Amino acid sequence: MDDSATPGHAPPVPPPVKIGLARTLVRLLLIGGLAVVLHRVFVWAESWILQSEYGWAMPGLLVAVLLIYALLIAIPFVPGVEIGLSVLAAGGPEIAPLVWLATATGLTLAYMVGCFVPLKWLHRFLLDLHLTGAADMIARFEAVPPVERAAFVHSFLPARYCGWIVKYRYVNLAVLINVPGNSVIGGGGGIALISGLSGVFRFPPTVLTIVIATAPVPLAIWLFGWQMPWL
Repeated sequence: MDDSATPGHAPPVPPPVKIGLARTLVRLLLIGGLAVVLHRVFVWAESWILQSEYGWAMPGLLVAVLLIYALLIAIPFVPGVEIGLSVLAAGGPEIAPLVWLATATGLTLAYMVGCFVPLKWLHRFLLDLHLTGAADMIARFEAVPPVERAAFVHSFLPARYCGWIVKYRYVNLAVLINVPGNSVIGGGGGIALISGLSGVFRFPPTVLTIVIATAPVPLAIWLFGWQMPWL
């Protein structure tokens, strides 16, 4: 029987519209502000390195730029693929392995943050948007033990047509990370964050998936010495 139909299950009550919208706006402004600040620092540092006579040969600044890049792409809705390509275009094949490492580190960081963020935060966010049905689903999902959550999600999908979404979720994760324009669905950071938040992605295979998914372009540029003058 559906839990929402049982007498002991009270439907979620959203806050007043003004309060919910105000809280949502504050959250978006904080995330957007952090992304803008990191992006400005990143652009400034990258420009400074390119104008310097030492270029990318300055280890300290190179590490700083890559750390900022890793933090930047961990933020949801940031176009990580595009930023990574711009770094590769600016730095050339020599720094491609470091860009790969920074990309994998940033997405792994987003995944780990998702693993530790309580689902009740997402529940509250959905209630602020008055998405009571989705909020109720999240509440029921949170009550399911992590080892059973994949089966719980699978039970809501048409097994004949959509069962592969859960069965091959690590492959789907790799594909979503590499889809151009994925920033409209959260970007690499948002996708990794939700993966951790869901509890259906185990740590070792998820990190391995992220490492493999972020490898093709940097490794190809590094191994074959490709340049990207069009960027």
